Amino acid sequence: MDNIPPCPQCQCMYAYSNGTLLNCPECFHEWSPEAASESQEADDSDQVLDSNGNPLQNGDSVIVIKNLPVKGAPKPVKAGTKVKNIRLVDGEHDIACKIDGFGAMGLKSEFVRKA
Repeated sequence: MDNIPPCPQCQCMYAYSNGTLLNCPECFHEWSPEAASESQEADDSDQVLDSNGNPLQNGDSVIVIKNLPVKGAPKPVKAGTKVKNIRLVDGEHDIACKIDGFGAMGLKSEFVRKA
């Protein structure tokens, strides 16, 4: 059996080919096999997304969406804190930044949104 990728819209595993296009039986999306391979290559890139799915870049400003406890600090980083000039790094904490009152630290992109 052919190795048909899942639907790019709903991730349905039951996609099928009708000759030239691939079809999804659940959401009725049609796409070309070439588009599927291009989207897989785009997914492989190391793009960092915020909590809303917006791509982040070096130098962006973000806003913390949740109180974040800091080891060794008596108080957390409060929700709503604006962090300017972020730097993207590899690792579990994929944002390196400086926060007023706390200094340099790493943040996870799932706890911030683009400002």
